[in-house]
Amino acid sequence: MTTMEGGTMTGTGCTLVIGDKNYSSWSLRPWLSLKACGVPFNEECVRLRLPESKAEIFKHSPSGKVPALKTNIGVIYDSLAIVEFLAEQYPDAGLWPQDPTARAAARSVSAEMHAGFQALRNDMPMDLISRFPMPNVSETLANNIRRVVALWMETRARFGHSGPLLFGTFTNADAMYAPVATRFRTYGVPLAEFGDDGTAAAYVDAVYAMPDMAAWLADAEAEMRASALV
Repeated sequence: MTTMEGGTMTGTGCTLVIGDKNYSSWSLRPWLSLKACGVPFNEECVRLRLPESKAEIFKHSPSGKVPALKTNIGVIYDSLAIVEFLAEQYPDAGLWPQDPTARAAARSVSAEMHAGFQALRNDMPMDLISRFPMPNVSETLANNIRRVVALWMETRARFGHSGPLLFGTFTNADAMYAPVATRFRTYGVPLAEFGDDGTAAAYVDAVYAMPDMAAWLADAEAEMRASALV
């Protein structure tokens, strides 16, 4: 499929505005979902953590944040809004499970990620290339990690029988949690200490085994090498 239903996004007429691939967890999410749709799209990267970053982002997104998806019906911003839009436009991509119970669960866990886990985000920011020791684990951070581990275990047990991802095959839920998997690897989180029976660790491995995730990681490494030369 090369066009979106209803003609709202055609081929390379779609542009995803993202931040640095090493750092921008919210950019990774819709990028993975777009890749799963199997259609070409353009990428435009705004460098983050620079004095001019905010002004540059405002040129593309009214929220002043990345990501933003440019289509011929306008700009769609916010990761969850983008992946929902893609699921509507590409129903055959399977971005939400077909089974109504599984689909409701996938939307619920995705919204939980979108709205919560503030300590995890703040204390363990995404940095794909680096390896850091675990930060000081506050009670709030520990509770965030335990919740993610429990959520992954429960979801895999209920819905993950057809493959290694949360609902078996790739869905928007995996897009939402892929950056969390990278944080656990970056900071060497001992998941067993937070209740993991091996399921969460296996899920981290499954995320890294996705070809699109490997492609994003390779781009992040290239970006970091290039920035070191500047």
